[in-house]
Amino acid sequence: MDRAVFRLILLTSLAHALVHVLELALPGVEQLIGEEYGVGREWTGLLGTAWRMPFGMGALLAGWLADRYGSRRLLVIYLLGSAVTCAMAAWSTSLAMVFVSMFSMGCFASIYHPAGLSLISRETTAANRGQALGWHGIIGSIGIASAPFLAGVFFSTGQVTWRQYYLVLAVPAVGLAVLLHRTLRETDRHTDGSQQAPAGQPASAGGASPDKLTNPVSEKRWPAFLVLVSVGALSGMIYGAFMHFLPRYLDGSGLQLRGAAPAGFRNLLAAVVLGCGIFGQAISGRLARPGSLEKQLAIVLLANVPCLLWMAAADGSARLWATCLLALVHFMNQPLYNSLIAQLVPRHRRSVGYGFSNMVSFGLGAFGPAWAGFAGSNEVVYGGLAVQALVSSGLCLVLARMTGRLTADLD
Repeated sequence: MDRAVFRLILLTSLAHALVHVLELALPGVEQLIGEEYGVGREWTGLLGTAWRMPFGMGALLAGWLADRYGSRRLLVIYLLGSAVTCAMAAWSTSLAMVFVSMFSMGCFASIYHPAGLSLISRETTAANRGQALGWHGIIGSIGIASAPFLAGVFFSTGQVTWRQYYLVLAVPAVGLAVLLHRTLRETDRHTDGSQQAPAGQPASAGGASPDKLTNPVSEKRWPAFLVLVSVGALSGMIYGAFMHFLPRYLDGSGLQLRGAAPAGFRNLLAAVVLGCGIFGQAISGRLARPGSLEKQLAIVLLANVPCLLWMAAADGSARLWATCLLALVHFMNQPLYNSLIAQLVPRHRRSVGYGFSNMVSFGLGAFGPAWAGFAGSNEVVYGGLAVQALVSSGLCLVLARMTGRLTADLD
């Protein structure tokens, strides 16, 4: 991987980190919002669904717009829109306005994954894409871990409100928008202009070489892609439910730090947990290999099952260890999953491919917080998620058979 490509991956990945900071700002403050408006976890779970639903459902439109107008423009719009909606949340005067601001923020955040992932996949080859997506995932995981860490630092004194926290988050969004606008201008012109083929036409042979399984003459790849997206939908529900109520789950561990406000300490514990996901991303990115991605993903998802069952039964400090292990294992799926999308979708349609995947994964995954809010006991919540992980692992084995036949047909 040359320096220019690595620089592009780094810049795009910073926008990836921020989208997860914005995503996890709400789990960090949902209890505070509930206390201010006098509502329980059922309503704050619905608030999480209000953020995540457009985050998923808007991704397909965002992918189409990225193909048509360029990834750079869409990434800048995502950042500026996120800054505006953070200010909306901070200045909201009712719970209804909080719902509107979260829904709007989810709409702008939905732009990132199809635009950012497409930009990276077009600049990499099958040989280095797993490594590139691994770095992309690592930086995204840093954003995931830093979100509760920032919340923990801000709220540890007990003097900062959740509204002030959202105002602070608007600042890096504006700064990164300016940086991307200046730095990616020429790169985006090259990526979205000279390397992108017209709609319906194969991508040019220049730049990154096409993958074997993205031959546009074969229509057999689409059933395999739909099976993969079904895996993403099940995994998305696990992710949504786990992430939204993670600080609340850890709040029940009984762990405390003298002098630290509960709102700050539970978020610091969540930062420790999600930091484990960084190592999972790194391991997965290094191990990802074309030809065995499906089986690797099946193993990772199967490994989610005992972790979730441990969470269902854990009490006291065991809650911290159970969540750390799940974070390590669960986040290993992302480089594998994203590499499989690049393998199954033609280069000139990857924005739409990633957009459709994120629409289904995050759109259906948006029901995870609502379901976890209404399901009640941890046994029901995490036991049910373990069943979903088992089913998704089985679907990966089906996918392996399908892509094996596809490879044979294309030989």
